[in-house]
Amino acid sequence: MLEPKLQSIVEQLCSEGCQQVNVYIQEIEAQRIPDLMIELSAQQQQMILAELKSIMAVYDQCEI
Repeated sequence: MLEPKLQSIVEQLCSEGCQQVNVYIQEIEAQRIPDLMIELSAQQQQMILAELKSIMAVYDQCEI
């Protein structure tokens, strides 16, 4: 479970929809950090990336 600040950022990113979350994942992996995450440490950014990937893995398995 993420700390509340990071969880809030994940929720904000996810509120933009699945396609946009996939874009965010690609951008973070390419070190193009979304504005919402720019002030976070590298470790926190990686925690959010892992959480986004985990969330999207559920959607991929369900084929939504």
